[in-house]
Amino acid sequence: MLVWQRLLQAIDRHGKAAMATIVETRGSAPREAGARIVVLPDATFFGTIGGGTLEWRVIADLQAALARQIPHFYTSQRVALGPELGQCCGGRVDLALEVFDRSRRAEVVELADAEASGLFRTRGTQLSDGKLHRSIETTSQLPIGSARIDHGVVEEGFGDDSRVLYLFGAGHVGRALVMALAPLPFRVVWVDPRPDAFPQHVPANAHCLQPQDTPSALDGAPEGSFVLVMSHSHALDLAIVAKALKGQPFAYVGLIGSETKRARFSHQLERAGMAQDDIARLVSPIGVPGIKSKLPAAIAASVAADLLVRDEAIRQALAYGTMGPAEASARAVGGR
Repeated sequence: MLVWQRLLQAIDRHGKAAMATIVETRGSAPREAGARIVVLPDATFFGTIGGGTLEWRVIADLQAALARQIPHFYTSQRVALGPELGQCCGGRVDLALEVFDRSRRAEVVELADAEASGLFRTRGTQLSDGKLHRSIETTSQLPIGSARIDHGVVEEGFGDDSRVLYLFGAGHVGRALVMALAPLPFRVVWVDPRPDAFPQHVPANAHCLQPQDTPSALDGAPEGSFVLVMSHSHALDLAIVAKALKGQPFAYVGLIGSETKRARFSHQLERAGMAQDDIARLVSPIGVPGIKSKLPAAIAASVAADLLVRDEAIRQALAYGTMGPAEASARAVGGR
């Protein structure tokens, strides 16, 4: 969630906004540290700290804070989910609650600009004016999207570290998949050379490309990107797959189709001189096992679930330094 850009929009439109951040959890909790919810004066909100009674109470607390005639404030709460809220999670969450108004616009603009430029981390301390003063931290290794508190100092990671997915093909399944991925942590580069291939409206996390040389869309792809091939042409599918497998080590290369299609592609790639280790990285059929429906929406749900499993495995592997992205992706689903 690009929180600072959304906060800036809220301040410009409504004059103020309030935010709650989970800064620490103990035991079972509905969301992880770094989860945030922003509440506006008109009672609308975006983001989530897990739903349920905890979120309902926090929204009420933020609405009450917005109604006060004070320009800003910062406070912390420690909530025992079982004894205080009756939630069966049974854990504990530490929350930071803040109000931002127009007097803090310059501060929010600085953080929104940093967010627009990429990933960044902050270190925050509460001073005598009651605000949490954040400074951009260049040495912290805190994961993006997380938060922690240590002796009153709040460290946070911001920015969009969504997995980049190169999706080739804007047919029925491609369209269904783009919609399935719209609320999920993926940035979709949607590629199709055909005129009028794309719908008039696409989700905010999708960017449409129509290059003359379709496989060239992979040039300069970020490290750890996923590639998913489902174009209108088997010949084009083969060219894209060949480029993806023999180029940089993408974390995932998937091809829609049957076991027969995979066997034919493997044979053609081998005849073209590709190494067996590279060919073995091709995932086909795609999606999670057990879903046999050929409805586009069902295929999209299956593939989206598979991509989520792979993305999570890669993040965990990188966090603990146990293996590279491609190996973590393969192991996440038993080598498929």
